[in-house]
Amino acid sequence: MNNKNSVLARVLRDRWLYLLLLPGLVYYFVFKLIPMFGIIVAFQTYNPYTGFLASPFVGLKNFRDFFTHREFALLFTNTLYISFLNILFYFPAPIILSLLLNEVRHSWYKRSVQTLVYIPHFLSWVIVYSLFYMLLTTDGGIVNLLVEAATGNKIRFLEDPKWFRPIVIIQTIWKETGWGTIIFLAALAGVDMELYEAAIVDGAGRFRQLWHITLPAIKSTIIILLILRMGSVLNTGFDQIYLLTNSLNRSVANVFDVYVYEQGITRGSFSFATAVSLFKSVIGMILVYGTNYIAKKAGETGIF
Repeated sequence: MNNKNSVLARVLRDRWLYLLLLPGLVYYFVFKLIPMFGIIVAFQTYNPYTGFLASPFVGLKNFRDFFTHREFALLFTNTLYISFLNILFYFPAPIILSLLLNEVRHSWYKRSVQTLVYIPHFLSWVIVYSLFYMLLTTDGGIVNLLVEAATGNKIRFLEDPKWFRPIVIIQTIWKETGWGTIIFLAALAGVDMELYEAAIVDGAGRFRQLWHITLPAIKSTIIILLILRMGSVLNTGFDQIYLLTNSLNRSVANVFDVYVYEQGITRGSFSFATAVSLFKSVIGMILVYGTNYIAKKAGETGIF
């Protein structure tokens, strides 16, 4: 009884702090928790006119159809390929940029650079695609004009399948790297400056300070973000991929996100598309738990 009273007393004492949680809780309840009821569609032949409760139940049929579909292997391969490239090239980019910005001693210059690298995050993927189209198109694109002047030939960047994945990675790095530095710069701001002063006294140069002080200080942040990133391995981003996809590069551009849109919205196969989305979510959850388990076994900090 005393424990209950003490908990209630703490809640009443910090009621304004708990009130700050309310908008976030309402958001997740309305847009995340309630829509979970729609998962039932994956186990039905859903009919919009009869609704969830009256649509016939078919069990795992939609999943069997998906796993035996002729495009499943291609979709899985394309999605994993792009996700692997994102982890390999994009994930370290904010870390490297944060470390570079942390070494800048002129605050006005540092703030100016931060502002410039944040801006692309606020551009929509439609604008990003338009910018890259103007740069790469064979019909007067700046890059192709330079290539033609140097080699006499044009490169079909937007149509050639071999250029699709590099363009996706370059776009992601350009658009999101600056925004991704926020968390790492916040972690770096908490490093005790006395550690650097002691290292300088011991004769450590900038690289040794970076290796023995800066990186260990943000190691736990890097691991936590990597664990969270593993949860979206099968999410390659619909807007970006859809805009870059055309009939010539579809063999490498056909990924789960675009496939779900085509099946669910274009063809009206709501149950099949929901089954694909649920499959992605389950794989993401398994990867998060698995990565977290490995991190904790290695003695690092996990997310739970």
